[in-house]
Amino acid sequence: MIKVLRLGHRKARDARITTHVCLAARAFGASEVIISGEQDDKLIENVNDVTERWGGPFKVSYQKDWKKILKEWKGEIIHLTMYGIPIQDIIKKIKESKNEKLIIVGGPRVPGEIFKIADFNVAVTNQPHSEVSALAVFLHMFFEGKELEKEFENPKIRIIPSKEGKKIVDGGVKDDKAS
Repeated sequence: MIKVLRLGHRKARDARITTHVCLAARAFGASEVIISGEQDDKLIENVNDVTERWGGPFKVSYQKDWKKILKEWKGEIIHLTMYGIPIQDIIKKIKESKNEKLIIVGGPRVPGEIFKIADFNVAVTNQPHSEVSALAVFLHMFFEGKELEKEFENPKIRIIPSKEGKKIVDGGVKDDKAS
């Protein structure tokens, strides 16, 4: 099981990027995102609405105190940062462990203690980019691309792949013919 901890959410400034962290986490195979920082019930409601329509399981929750989350966590802690060990050099070791994983993605400024608490500080390149892209690349490498074939449970709507246009169907329809 993989969960994601989004540090330092700022309601007025980060709603879009935190929503995208949640959507990427869900689409690429994480089971949950825990948001810390400012409480944002509307964001949680929006992500839950996506899960309701597009299928699950996926959970999003709010916890003010990220230190408490880390103290209670029994698995491994993986911090995505541009200052860490290159993902291509460490992903095999991370995958070898069967422990649950908590992936930390930052917000404004990540507290220095996170670097010490983390079992792995992982860089998805040593260049600046977004926590969304770092999370997506990490999950893609962790799951070796298998997450791209994931079937979500109980969707209300689904997309049928198509060379041209859009084909959206009722979630129960299993007509996967691309047209």
